[in-house]
Amino acid sequence: MPATLAPVHLMPPATPQYDALTDRFTRIHRFAHLQNIAHWDQQANMPSRGNEARSAALAELAGLLHRLRTDPALGSSLDEAGSEGLDEAQKANLREIRRQWDAATSLPEALVERRSLATSRCEHAWRSQRPANDWAGFLPNLKEVLAIYREVAQRLAERSGMTPYDALMDQYEPGMTTVKVRQVFGDVRAWLPDLIRRVSEKQAREPVLQPHGPFALDAQRALCERVMQLLQFDFSAGRLDVSAHPFSGGVPEDVRLTTRFREDDFLQSLMGTIHETGHGRYEQNLPRALLGQPVAEARSMALHESQSLAFEMQLGGHPGVARLLSPMLVEAFGDQAAFMPGNLHRLLTRVKPGFIRVDADEVTYPAHVMLRFDIERALIEGEVEAEDIPALWDAAMMELLGIDTRGNFTDGPMQDVHWAEGLFGYFPCYSLGAMYAAQWFAAMRRAMPDLDARINDGELGDVFGWLNANIWSQGSRWTTDELAVRASGETLNPAHFKAHLESRYL
Repeated sequence: MPATLAPVHLMPPATPQYDALTDRFTRIHRFAHLQNIAHWDQQANMPSRGNEARSAALAELAGLLHRLRTDPALGSSLDEAGSEGLDEAQKANLREIRRQWDAATSLPEALVERRSLATSRCEHAWRSQRPANDWAGFLPNLKEVLAIYREVAQRLAERSGMTPYDALMDQYEPGMTTVKVRQVFGDVRAWLPDLIRRVSEKQAREPVLQPHGPFALDAQRALCERVMQLLQFDFSAGRLDVSAHPFSGGVPEDVRLTTRFREDDFLQSLMGTIHETGHGRYEQNLPRALLGQPVAEARSMALHESQSLAFEMQLGGHPGVARLLSPMLVEAFGDQAAFMPGNLHRLLTRVKPGFIRVDADEVTYPAHVMLRFDIERALIEGEVEAEDIPALWDAAMMELLGIDTRGNFTDGPMQDVHWAEGLFGYFPCYSLGAMYAAQWFAAMRRAMPDLDARINDGELGDVFGWLNANIWSQGSRWTTDELAVRASGETLNPAHFKAHLESRYL
């Protein structure tokens, strides 16, 4: 008999340089975990007198993280790891590590620490200056933040070859440019005013009952948490709190969401919570086995906003979801005719130009984003100064929405925390995200022709399953265009957004 041959086991190729990189980024992830929780606490729990010490601590931590990200040894590891026979997932991770390395090594540590201090100071002061309509008090801090971000943008641009504003936008939306955004937004500007007019005329003939308050804050909070459970948020890995401006923070292992409450308006907290729950579910379902590595992070902020707006707008405005919410509202606030499903759906889809972006309906919402994009791009490129913001804001609000904001800084250029925190380049992601959300639902309906019937029956699991399989679990494995094609068969196509609005509202 022939001798039995022992099986041959092929060892995977050694990847010492790649392994060194992943070890380093696991450490960075753990320090960033603490940084993110400290940021959340600063905005949700910290007493006001703690801000100076917290700002200094966060600046120190920002410097530490910057040193970890810019260690010269990482540069040589990056160069050598590419020839180590990596698999496709490892190559994607290496691509994302290099993207972070390029951005980090463009900035000196002193600038990173100065940025952290300035944004902490500006955001903290904004909390009291906004309700006081104190633009004059806000302006000096904003000018300091703007000056720092112009320097950041210039350094990133010199490294990348982009324009300064594109270099900032690339930090949130890799591959996106001003040229692309202007093309997309230009198309929306061409049809949005007429759509708003037609929808307003149609809805003027459709009476809607307004709910009667006040709405107790504890009942609102209980309602929001119950709706988060309906949307399958994992409370064992996250929580809901209160802040001056709703946001999602923390880390995938410990997601922190916030909302804000008003006794006279429960819809603000409810829809804000639904929005943030979309962010939270994305974070909670990123590829767990790869957490700590850049490839396991959300791909881009437009994709992140596509999740929050898929929840808030696509689902939140669906008649089937109104039927699910109706008995919850009755239980929370008592029986009112306004809470009947049909009336509630009309409330949730009411189109009315208003001052506040986060409270805007999905038809007028793009106008708020286009206004901010135009202003912040001009600010970063040095075409206008911070002192020019109110006049630019007033003119654009009148042009786009017919609203007079003169002298109203609280509901005008101070309403968002983004510029106080230095988030220049972020705003376009909101409307790009709304377009992606419409595209995802168009793809879902092709795959599940009875999707709307399922939602009408209260079955939301198929929506979450599709999002998990196509978006959440993919992390940053693919470029944004590749992910869009894999999920929906095409790159970003704004036609789906227009078709969605016309179908729902006309």
